[in-house]
Amino acid sequence: MSELRHIRPEGLSNSPTYTHVVGARGAETLYISGQIAIDADGRPVGVGDLAAQTEQVMQNLQTALTAAGATFADVVKITTFVVGYKPEDRATIASVRSRYLPTDNPPASTLVGVSALAAPEWLIEIEAIAVIG
Repeated sequence: MSELRHIRPEGLSNSPTYTHVVGARGAETLYISGQIAIDADGRPVGVGDLAAQTEQVMQNLQTALTAAGATFADVVKITTFVVGYKPEDRATIASVRSRYLPTDNPPASTLVGVSALAAPEWLIEIEAIAVIG
């Protein structure tokens, strides 16, 4: 069984949407490739719609986690890449993400604005690291 420690250091602002430090002990670490908004047949989903693409990306992450015997509760770190990021995009992404990630002990998280992803129709890509025991 894996053991996760969610550390909220004094001197750093406490956020309900991510944890600054997550320590993990467990039998296996999973590195999940960046997931993009494509369906199981490889077709783009939600072209031009950040919320729809975020939903598909989170569903794809869930599928990958499930295949490895993990859940979002096992995720210790996520990195989100957003094309042409604007501050108002954060609320759109958070509203979808909050339905998947645990609210009591969210993973460590980084959000990065980028100029482009591997295909022009993709607006968001999210990769994850999980620990299972």
